[in-house]
Amino acid sequence: MMFCRAGHISGWVAAATIAVAGIILPASADAGMGYAVVPTTIIYPGDTLSASQLQEVEVTNPNLAGDYAKSVSQVEGMVSKRTLLPGRTISVSALREAYTVTRGSSIRLVFSLGAMTISAAGTPLEDGATGQVVRARNMDSGVIVSGTVLADGTVHVRAK
Repeated sequence: MMFCRAGHISGWVAAATIAVAGIILPASADAGMGYAVVPTTIIYPGDTLSASQLQEVEVTNPNLAGDYAKSVSQVEGMVSKRTLLPGRTISVSALREAYTVTRGSSIRLVFSLGAMTISAAGTPLEDGATGQVVRARNMDSGVIVSGTVLADGTVHVRAK
């Protein structure tokens, strides 16, 4: 009959557990890392991203963290805010939605109150994407109003 100290056995069990975890866990961690989107050419600020400029690559760096784009459909049609280099992941914060209305262009201002709808010609005083609030000048009266940009390029004016 042989006796061992309990501390010696628990140390051996801990070492074996770490060894087994080191063999099994990295394989499962690599499998779930997913994909990242990288440009194939240099993309400059203000350029709109197209699928022909992008490719999805498998992520192999376990230390890669952040808000990088994971699919081409997530970033296609967005506009770059800074220079994107080939082979580097694209940070979602480096992109913005394309503007629906641009400063100085001609737009339609729409105000609705119940069944009444008033429409007028206007010009935005700032760029805006769909859903953003922008200031615009009524071309007939010269009054500056604020409104929400709609997908069709009109601005829905808010009541004061």
